[in-house]
Amino acid sequence: MKIKIVTDSSADIPAELAHKMGIAVVPLYVRFGDDIYRERVTITDEQFYDKLINGPIHPVTIQPSPQDFVEVYKKLAAEADAIVSIHISSKLSGTPNSALLAKSMLENAYPITVIDSQSISVSLGLIVLMAAEAAQKGKDLDDILAMVTNAIPKTHLFGLLDTLKYLLLGGRIGKAKALVGSLLGVKPVLALKDGEVVPSGQARNRAKGIDRLLDDLKKIPDVVDIAIAHSTTPEDAQKLATQISTIAKDVPVRVVRLGTTLGVHLGPGALLIACRQKI
Repeated sequence: MKIKIVTDSSADIPAELAHKMGIAVVPLYVRFGDDIYRERVTITDEQFYDKLINGPIHPVTIQPSPQDFVEVYKKLAAEADAIVSIHISSKLSGTPNSALLAKSMLENAYPITVIDSQSISVSLGLIVLMAAEAAQKGKDLDDILAMVTNAIPKTHLFGLLDTLKYLLLGGRIGKAKALVGSLLGVKPVLALKDGEVVPSGQARNRAKGIDRLLDDLKKIPDVVDIAIAHSTTPEDAQKLATQISTIAKDVPVRVVRLGTTLGVHLGPGALLIACRQKI
């Protein structure tokens, strides 16, 4: 039985890796005023962060349309027995709903299962890559669906921000809290909980914030896979990966660039760690 895996670009899976693992990626959109781009298709990460930091307009993200999914599903159906479509948390984006609408538009002509991962960025990526590996090994549909269902509550995400500015611009945090944060010079620490990104603490400086991320990671038992995402600080991400390798020996650590979906709200200097526990 041949199973094809679909996700969206918020999973922050590098294009080469997605191709190697046979993962179809449906891009989200980012809009700067009147200009709309497809993530990592008509705008690169470098171009996005340059416009985000230096441009006069703060961007917004737009979910893929149902038709975007229809086109992908139709193409894959010709070579697959079933499609498993795993996406960003529905509490953060309407993307899963677009996928479900696409399935209904096809009148259930193809065996498509749409899954709300309750995750985003590299935590979503870990789940998708696990499913793709299982598909490549010839696992059947029921096995893959069970693996994904079990992995969702065992996949975790922690993040460190350099500034509250972009959360404020995106309307995701109150002005008073942003002002206090800027006055105290604190670095916000975030976590993913029940499909939403929530505040989990503050650090006095960036170094202590990174230590906090490592401490959070140490509290998670039986970790089998780890990924790091950075928006504009590859050196920090690589240093963090080295530190993690001394803590979680023999656990693979992947470093990727944070895309537009969270980049719009987290801004430059953001660092994320995702980990997946054994299921």
